[in-house]
Amino acid sequence: MTPRLSSDAALTLAWTVALAASLAVLFIGEVLGQAPCDLCWFQRAFMFPLAIILGLGVWWQDRTAGRYAIALALAGAAVALWHFGLYVGFIPEQIRPCTATGPSCTDDNQRVLGVPIPLLSLLAFVLIATLSAVSLKDNKS
Repeated sequence: MTPRLSSDAALTLAWTVALAASLAVLFIGEVLGQAPCDLCWFQRAFMFPLAIILGLGVWWQDRTAGRYAIALALAGAAVALWHFGLYVGFIPEQIRPCTATGPSCTDDNQRVLGVPIPLLSLLAFVLIATLSAVSLKDNKS
């Protein structure tokens, strides 16, 4: 028999990932002084509410909070996937939203410890969506 992740543990882990990601982008922007590109702003718009919704779900022991987190995480993952596609060059330059004003979506400032920020964001959103889905399962077996 393999050990299973409880609904409460999955919800807590999802909240931990969302909180860590939210604090990390605030650190990058406010402490390191790196201005976010347009797509980063959209990803923040999905990540910040996740930290609040999942945190309240953990606080109130409301496992159904995961259903709202799944929707936000999948939408954020879609933006992060597009951003990552721009970063690696899969999406043509004519479609790039970050070239008119503000920081570039694809320059070297889009890295933390050598890893592209859009990839980190995509991984965080996918992990949150997965853990939120696990938190909805009834583990009474």
